[in-house]
Amino acid sequence: MTSTTRITLCLLLVASFKLNHANAASSCSSGDEVSYSCPNCGGISVSDCSKCDGYLFTDYSRDVCYDRTLFSNEREGSFLWVDIVGTIIWFLTSGIATACGVGGGGIYVPLGILLLRFPPKSSSGLSQASIFGAALGGLLVNVRSRHPDRHMRDTKGEPSEAHPGTIRSYEKDKGPLAIEADRAAYLSGGDGKRKFYTRPVIDYDMALFLAPTEMAGAVLGVIIQRLFPDWLFVSFAAIVLALTSYKTFGKFKSSYKKDKETRETVLRLSLAESQRDSSIQKESNYTDGNEIGNDVDCSETGTNGAISTVKIIEMSTTGKEYETAFSNTASDDSDDDPIELEKRRHFLQEESRQYPKEKIAYLILLWVGLTVITFLKGGKGVDSVIGITCEDAGYYALVAAQFLWTLGFATVFGIKILKRTQAKMAVNYPFLETDVLWDAKKMLNYSFFTFFAGIIAGLIGIGGGMVLGPLMLFMGVHPAVSTATTASMILLTSSSVAVMFVMSGLVPWEYAVFFFSICLVGAYIGKTRIDAYIKRTGMASILIGCLAAIIGLATVGCLVILFLNLDNAGWCLDGFKPFCVVKKGQDTCPTRLLTEAKDIFPY
Repeated sequence: MTSTTRITLCLLLVASFKLNHANAASSCSSGDEVSYSCPNCGGISVSDCSKCDGYLFTDYSRDVCYDRTLFSNEREGSFLWVDIVGTIIWFLTSGIATACGVGGGGIYVPLGILLLRFPPKSSSGLSQASIFGAALGGLLVNVRSRHPDRHMRDTKGEPSEAHPGTIRSYEKDKGPLAIEADRAAYLSGGDGKRKFYTRPVIDYDMALFLAPTEMAGAVLGVIIQRLFPDWLFVSFAAIVLALTSYKTFGKFKSSYKKDKETRETVLRLSLAESQRDSSIQKESNYTDGNEIGNDVDCSETGTNGAISTVKIIEMSTTGKEYETAFSNTASDDSDDDPIELEKRRHFLQEESRQYPKEKIAYLILLWVGLTVITFLKGGKGVDSVIGITCEDAGYYALVAAQFLWTLGFATVFGIKILKRTQAKMAVNYPFLETDVLWDAKKMLNYSFFTFFAGIIAGLIGIGGGMVLGPLMLFMGVHPAVSTATTASMILLTSSSVAVMFVMSGLVPWEYAVFFFSICLVGAYIGKTRIDAYIKRTGMASILIGCLAAIIGLATVGCLVILFLNLDNAGWCLDGFKPFCVVKKGQDTCPTRLLTEAKDIFPY
């Protein structure tokens, strides 16, 4: 049993003891509940201002509900500078979070409560609108971006010892000139049909399998959340996020070390090549240029007739260095089966499509089905559009439909991915070291962990990226592919939930639209700049470090909310809650007569 598992079990035992103690004590629920004055219907009392249509915010000093507008600067209760500071933080957070493949809900929700002074439900709704905007901004970048490896080949390659089933990188232990020469030799060899391949940075196959699996877990997590007291699931959130941040930071350190070593190796080889090139140039000054030109054979030219780079490397490398420079050209493929070669090319060509229409259509279908069911069922504090509650049989039928829809999708596309992987392995497909070679065991293991990640996300109310992103990194997926794929998956869930919150009136529409727009622009600019930096430096591990930092900040946010809630409750721990609670005729009035707050409460 690992130390992480022991810690988790101990904390769960402590929580169980506290729950038993809380259930035995009645002091947590015996106190008088505070009511707040609501301007609706000429003035009523409500237990929660989220039930006061149009007046969602609470003035705890006066026990009244009030409304506010964006950048309001009234004599009392000015929110101008609060909204300005929030705009800056939301803008910066959206760019960094989207580049790391997370929505940022673990930061938006605490700051919405502490900084913007939104009530918890409204803060969650504003967070979903922000995540929706950031995910859309990230998608505008990701959908046009290509895989970090732009030079995939149709040859079988050299098997990788570190990652069985994949091939060794053609560019490993080579300098820039050697890499260019290697590519030129590849193109000039074979049957004359060789070319380089690449893929979209979004792994649509993985998204079609993991996204519905995570969604199914999130459905179960929301159900469990209804039973847990607030202090318990917020504590659980802090524990899970803290452990995830710790593990992700460990992954960052190892990846950063590897990236740094790779970068130093490339610089060293580049310097060595530059020095050899310089010495060769000096020697060539004593010879006639025509003599060198006569030494060049036509067979040494590439497809475009270029000879300079290949010839320079050939002249500037000897012995082991020359052998290493051309070891992975795969020019000797005389034993390659032509039928297998054509099938490999078919797979590579099919995967190189930037916009695979059928896969995008399936993701849209998944989103539409889940959105329709969510609107019909309701959830996250939002009522059902058809008026059903947890007392109705239709509610449980819709819950079952959510599981059938999501798990059905995951099963169908899981089988497709498995069959496709087997077909690719049968023709010696050149899998990259960062590819996942799916088999039945990996399919079951990763689907289980993804489902668990969804449970955690639904239980603690965060986007799945904070749990699923690190999981994909530990699967060995390239950081750029992981972040782009998870960011695209977040769009599927955040969009429908954000619309539900706004339609229900739990989030002021002007705040929702404004922060949606701010996060869209921030995510687009931030993602573009950070991706450019990663491409220029090759330090993809920076994304992992930023992800660990964001999860760490979310952990701090959870702890702050936990202690504030406990302080407001007099440090009293309540027990489990009933699953189905429907309030009828409370905190409501027959008509929605909304009056101005200043007419009733002129402060």
